[in-house]
Formats: sequence, C-alpha cells, structure tokens
Amino acid sequence: MKYLDFIELLQSYADESFANFQRRLIFTERIILGVRTPMLRKIAKQYMANMEEILSFPNEYYEVVFIKLTQVSQLPYEQFLVHLNDCVSWMDNWALCDSFKVKCIREHKQVFLPVLQATFAQGGEYQQRYPLVVLLNEYIKKEYLSDIESFIIKADTSYYYVYMAVAWLIAEILIKEYECGVELLKRHITDAKTHNKAIQKAIESLRLTQNQKDFLRSLKIENYNK
Repeated sequence: MKYLDFIELLQSYADESFANFQRRLIFTERIILGVRTPMLRKIAKQYMANMEEILSFPNEYYEVVFIKLTQVSQLPYEQFLVHLNDCVSWMDNWALCDSFKVKCIREHKQVFLPVLQATFAQGGEYQQRYPLVVLLNEYIKKEYLSDIESFIIKADTSYYYVYMAVAWLIAEILIKEYECGVELLKRHITDAKTHNKAIQKAIESLRLTQNQKDFLRSLKIENYNK
C-alpha cells in the first residue's frame, strides 16, 4: 500500500467536527483528521499484514501514529520489544501514550520492569509518562509497590503530563491498596503539588468510602507555593 493511498483511506472516515473536538484536548504538532478510535483500531487490524510498510510511513498525521502503535501493541512480546523505543519516540501527546496498551506485557511483568526503567531513564516527558501509565494499568499489586515507588521518586513532575501521571498512579494505589497508599503519602515522596493532586484524584473516585476520603483530606499539604 502506498502512503498517499493510506491517507486517502483515512480521509474517507474523517469527521471535521470530531477533529475540532480532538484538537481542543490533544496538543500535537501532527495533523488530526478526526477519525474515531473504533475505526482506527479496525483499520489497524485490517491492515496488520501491511504493518512493516505502515511503520515506514511518515508521522505527519495523528491517526497514522495511532495505527502504528495499535499494530505494534498486537505483537508477541519479543517482537513488541523491537519496536518499543520507536513507539515511545512517536508519542507527543497524552492520547497516544495512554492508548498504547500492550497485552503481552501481562505475561512478562517481571522481565519488563528493567525495560520500563530504561525507557524512564531517557528522561523526556513521554519517556517518563509511558512507564508510569504502564505501572498504573498493570503493576498495582503489593509485590510491585517498592518498584513503583522508585519511579515516583525519580519522576520529573515539572513536566505537566508526568505530574498528572504520578498523581493518577498514586491515586490508583490508594484505591487498590489503600493502606500502602496512605503510608506512601505520609512519607512525602513527591512535591506538595503532586501529593495534593493525588489526594484530589483519589477522593473523586467512587471506589473509596467516605471515611477514607475524609482521612485523605487530612493528609493534604496546606500553604505551599503553587
């Protein structure tokens, strides 16, 4: 398949009103056509046999990158690893990062941790957010909490989307492993802004009791420089 033919295919499913909606939420330098996510996933599956060709296409369109990530996410673990660094380098917004969910990781959690650490150590905004989101989705169990804590401590929350990912991650720990999450908050391993945002996000959840939420409010850090 030729690149221009592929773009023409995507344009046939474009919705300008949806594109305008996406542009208000997704900050990217790429062109957004406004193809809805279910259709992008359908196209990715339909053209899986053309993956290597599609991976060679330019990254000028948001939808093309989304399809690339979706196809890579379907690969077996060893093949997925071959493409991981490229995939993370293509991420320039939260939507691409957070939609890159790879099922094969679930069967390789322990060996994938060093890979996440290596990605995180690259230091960019999405090189950090991607591992944090993977930890949030796949690793919130007591056996991994010490590993998660090491990521949180090293996270550069001066990046907005890293800051939000850390807060989201801590909130999920509070929801799934409440006592461990409370102990983490009490040790103040993040800056005050991230600490308070994590509490805010946890309190917004329907999965905590009112007593738990009231106690979390008592752990907020007051009078810090915002």
